[in-house]
Amino acid sequence: MTSRTTEQATPTDPADDLWAGIEDLWAWVDANRPLDGREGMLLRMLKLSEEVGEVAEAVIGATGQNPRKGVTHTWDDVQAELCDVVITALVALRTLTPDTRQVFSDHLARVRERSRGPHSPKS
Repeated sequence: MTSRTTEQATPTDPADDLWAGIEDLWAWVDANRPLDGREGMLLRMLKLSEEVGEVAEAVIGATGQNPRKGVTHTWDDVQAELCDVVITALVALRTLTPDTRQVFSDHLARVRERSRGPHSPKS
């Protein structure tokens, strides 16, 4: 019988992991970009449209809306594609500013406030 010891994992803030992951992906994409300058930046923004199209394809596939193809995707596929949209958007945002986390947090706060409206209860 082999004895194993388990190390206690250090708790980390998932948001820190998110932002570290986005920074790592941005650095990798930036180091491997085929085009520099404005054209490269614009193409990175267009990547977001490609990912949104993949969400649409997955939803159509999960619901079997294309009678020629039938059901080709699952709702797990849709979830994965939505994650790709979020990741791609955050990498695109990082392309525009090194203050990605702060820009996103500030914008999220404005959207939350605006969405609640003057008649919504605050939580």
